[in-house]
Amino acid sequence: MSNLEAFREETRDWLEANCPVEMRQPMGEDDICWGGRNFTYRSPAQKQWMQVMAERGWTVPAWPKAYGGGGLSGPEQKVLAEEMRRINARPPLQSFGIWMLGPALLAFGSEDQKRHYLPQIARGEIRWCQGYSEPGAGSDLASLQTKGVDKGDYFEVTGQKIWTSYADKADWIFCLVRTEPDESKHTGISFLLFDMESEGVSTKPIKLISGASPFCETFFDAVKVPKDQIVGERGQGWTIAKYLLTHEREMIGGSDVALFAKSDLLSDAVTCIGLDESGRLDDPMLRADLGRFLVDEMAFDAHMGMARDMMRKGEELGARSAELKYLGTELNKRRQSLRVAAGGSDDLVWEGTSNDAGQAARDWLRSKANSIEGGTSEVMLGILAKAVLKLPG
Repeated sequence: MSNLEAFREETRDWLEANCPVEMRQPMGEDDICWGGRNFTYRSPAQKQWMQVMAERGWTVPAWPKAYGGGGLSGPEQKVLAEEMRRINARPPLQSFGIWMLGPALLAFGSEDQKRHYLPQIARGEIRWCQGYSEPGAGSDLASLQTKGVDKGDYFEVTGQKIWTSYADKADWIFCLVRTEPDESKHTGISFLLFDMESEGVSTKPIKLISGASPFCETFFDAVKVPKDQIVGERGQGWTIAKYLLTHEREMIGGSDVALFAKSDLLSDAVTCIGLDESGRLDDPMLRADLGRFLVDEMAFDAHMGMARDMMRKGEELGARSAELKYLGTELNKRRQSLRVAAGGSDDLVWEGTSNDAGQAARDWLRSKANSIEGGTSEVMLGILAKAVLKLPG
């Protein structure tokens, strides 16, 4: 038996013994374990699953053991993912700390910062939000105006961020701040970390058309940020921000299909529409649209698998993360449109007596933001044209 086969056998046995049955059920958005000092577990099983996986380092299996990770090789990470899928195990912990800040700290953080923050992220003890977009700096993010004035031992941060996902629930923020006002817009930005309970920080949820409020306006009024909470060098923030965005876009592109695909489109369509005499969906136009979608979804899953294999080998996706983000988010918009089309008027309700009443309409509306958050689809296509296809400007 090879080492990898032995690892698979050991992993399979461990998961069977430690993954609660409740954590092998289909997961909706409300079932995500975000962690953090204010997080409320939905059940003892959810807490148990997160804790046993964290103790093993498998909430972040690719990270070094010294920072709370599993220290697994690329092939071992793939085995773990396959064995978790085999039993339909839910992710034990999800967070912007895992998806975005962690990789940035591993690449640019000081040793003290890595040893301080990364284990807390891995154990689900700290929840992060992202301070990037501003009212006047969205697609042109480098135009941001939130400023950090040098006060000797600390920066005094004043300004506003917008579309800050879960800012009202986060413990800390990783934030782009202009600390070098006399430099060019790209070289005057620094990457700061600070507590959301710091004096001068306030948030205001933004209600979306779907009825949910995952985004917030975030305000900073003379917030004191110690200088040891800057990641990298002063003025290096744009370099770190671009690196982090590649991980964010890969995350958005992959999670939109996985997280929001809560129902089997084909079986739902059959239930709503029925079959014709030959046993096919009794709506030829919708049948063709569903067929095209399912083929594209399988192709994207294969493409994501290839990308994740690259990352497990230590290869960076770079500009190709824009490709994953574009394909994944546009695919999810199609999924939600087909779901509503199959359901017809029954899915155009907002509330009702059943537990999932209005969910299809809400998910359809929410999916419209997929091609805006993390960079619009138009911006992603521009990146691909310039950086991957090398087309002229």
